[in-house]
Amino acid sequence: MPTWLIVVIVVVAVAVLGAVIWLVTQEMQRKRLQERFGPEYERVVKESDNPRAAQRELAERERRHKELDIRPLSASARERYAREWAQVQEKFVDQPAEAVSEADQLLVALMGERGYPTEGYEQQVTDLSVRHAKTLEHYRAAHNTQQKRDGASTEDLRDAMVRYRTVFEDLLTDGADDEHRDHDHDRDREHDHHDRRNGHDHDRADRGDTAKQEHQASAQPRTEWNGGR
Repeated sequence: MPTWLIVVIVVVAVAVLGAVIWLVTQEMQRKRLQERFGPEYERVVKESDNPRAAQRELAERERRHKELDIRPLSASARERYAREWAQVQEKFVDQPAEAVSEADQLLVALMGERGYPTEGYEQQVTDLSVRHAKTLEHYRAAHNTQQKRDGASTEDLRDAMVRYRTVFEDLLTDGADDEHRDHDHDRDREHDHHDRRNGHDHDRADRGDTAKQEHQASAQPRTEWNGGR
């Protein structure tokens, strides 16, 4: 077989292999983004009419999200926000439109305390989509109702409150499990350290008792065996 033909075959094989690897990588990326963003993935693809461009946009959202200082709430902060939400929900009975407006403001305040930028609604949605994609449509629907709250029916306002609560609870509890796991891990480490220390103390006490017994035995007079005489 001529050398040039061998070179051509190798070049073609490498090109085909590279294409296969690229296709597999793209498919894995698509599945990963689709799994992470859920309905938001389909929405972005539909709006862009270009799956590749949509994937690049979602990947850019992930990159931006990694640069944010997102943090869980402390237990006291969660309790405080829960109380404030209960007050807003009580207000809905007599002032539904005002309650919906306050629910939106309280949610934005919660975003800010969690570390999310709050400079604008569209950016809020973009940042939330990375970690809270499952409740994002609730936020969109509630926000749309809140924007036209003066002309919205009581039923629409009630639906908005329910949707706000869904997003609110998602943000309120997100990261709490990680905090509990870290606390449990630290507690387990402390217990292990305590057990090891106690075990070490017990070993020292046992060694001390053994040494004491040996000392007492050595202090007693010895009677050598005289063959029974």
